[in-house]
Amino acid sequence: MMFKHLRLCVATVLALAGTAAHAHNFHMGIADISYNERTGSTEIVHTYTAHDLATLLTNLYGRQFDLGQPDSEAPLRRYVEKQFYLDGPDGQRLRVSWVGVKADADSVVILQEIEHTKLAKGTRIHNALLIDFLPSQKNTVNLQADGPLQTFIFDQSSIDQTTR
Repeated sequence: MMFKHLRLCVATVLALAGTAAHAHNFHMGIADISYNERTGSTEIVHTYTAHDLATLLTNLYGRQFDLGQPDSEAPLRRYVEKQFYLDGPDGQRLRVSWVGVKADADSVVILQEIEHTKLAKGTRIHNALLIDFLPSQKNTVNLQADGPLQTFIFDQSSIDQTTR
């Protein structure tokens, strides 16, 4: 019985190790954009792989980054604000405010908002986060405003999309 249990443990460890070794072949991120009726603001929550963002920042700035440390937030913010923005239907850039960042060993959650604004149809979303660094990066944006959920996929061939 002990041998069977040990064999099962070893098989599980090997399976997990194999998964970990191959788990990061696909680079993806997700953002949820939704209107908060209570505050009257549009909220944006991005989730990306911590390793990808840390590697990108190391490449950009030539030093190691621990995204859980306060000194990493400013460089991350600069990068995010350059690579993710929204333009209203009139072509004017919307003021996206930085709320903060939460990071753990696996993922980074970036919080932003557009205060006192509900996105209008025809808003252009620009999302090139990590796409400039990782050719296979795919970013999903889920938008919940008026009407049904809209989902957009951003990659090297499509970094700008318009809401409907």
